[in-house]
Amino acid sequence: MTAAAPAPVTVLSADDARRIALRAQGLMGAPDRRSGVRGVLRHLGAVQLDTISVLARSHELVPYARLGAVGRPAVEAAYWGAGTSFEYWSHAACILPVEEWPLFAFRRRRYRDRGRVWNHQVTPETYRHVLDKLRAEGPSTSTELGGAKKTSEWWDWSDTKIAVERALAFGDVVCTDRRSWKRVYALAEQAIPEALFGQEPEDADCVRTLVAQAGAALGVATRADLQDYHRLRAEELDAVLPDSGLVPVEVAGWGPNGAPAPAWADPAALATAPRGRHRTTLLSPFDSLVWDRPRTERIFGMTHRLEAYTPKHKRVHGYFAMPLLAGGRLVGRVDPAREGRTLVARQVSLLEGRGDAGGARHVEALATALREAASWVGCDSVRVETLHEERLRPALEKLLAG
Repeated sequence: MTAAAPAPVTVLSADDARRIALRAQGLMGAPDRRSGVRGVLRHLGAVQLDTISVLARSHELVPYARLGAVGRPAVEAAYWGAGTSFEYWSHAACILPVEEWPLFAFRRRRYRDRGRVWNHQVTPETYRHVLDKLRAEGPSTSTELGGAKKTSEWWDWSDTKIAVERALAFGDVVCTDRRSWKRVYALAEQAIPEALFGQEPEDADCVRTLVAQAGAALGVATRADLQDYHRLRAEELDAVLPDSGLVPVEVAGWGPNGAPAPAWADPAALATAPRGRHRTTLLSPFDSLVWDRPRTERIFGMTHRLEAYTPKHKRVHGYFAMPLLAGGRLVGRVDPAREGRTLVARQVSLLEGRGDAGGARHVEALATALREAASWVGCDSVRVETLHEERLRPALEKLLAG
């Protein structure tokens, strides 16, 4: 049973909560370019990985949204091969700061207690063989270990692949590098710094720290938001939330039918008013600002779904529709593609602005985001195919040509 929330220490308006969330996510105020991509990762605590690459892969889009046109090679170098991060199961498959290795001991222990991963079984002999091969030959891809698949079907893993993924879940193996998007597996005892590898905090200590970290990255959040950030169990969250360091608040408009709702806030987020320049950018659907769909609807009033796995004839906004962030709000969607040195906006829809001036601002924001994104991925022109608001095309094309 969920424990009753303590009395709120303050009441926030929905606009204040939105601005707090934006600032906490690094999307309000001057970008902290000195800390770079690694700084973004350390602050967010997790950056989701995904195989889809349209404008760029999602893990590249996350720092781009916050820092601007940071070099793509610099993004890759900040994530992999330097011993500063590792991959594991957080919100989903994520890249995590290496400092968080001890914090996921609770999840590694849970996988070990289950004795299997995703219902795949593997013999102890195969498991030992994988570890012995990594010990003898060093970091390797699943292909180098003996092959990733039994057949051409993507899901038909070989025994070697099952074994090494099981070892990854258990914590015997870690991925701190990738080659051509393939995981490079290494023995955790060799790849994780000794001071971190030897730490095995109790489950409650792991979860408490992760909840506090999620609260700092979200700024203000409901209980469900906090649970979703690292995909915790309800009972795990409830056991540590009261002493996580987060403080109870109430947010107007977050409850059913616009009623106030209880939430939790990072005390640092409440210490100063959220002010600063808003970032104008396209967001990955897997960006932590919007990866939690109910939270996105609650804060921004946008119902957004990834349609990549929806049959083409049933898609509404496109294969990889990216929310457009401008002025601290989500004001539209762009489904991008690339054709040579042209960025193609296959489908664009803007939300209704407040009068003609609001619509014009949205068009300006769209043009700014498209031009910047095109330059970042090496394109020198932009073509807009389907524009749901055709009356805006002349103004948009004038801005894009300028």
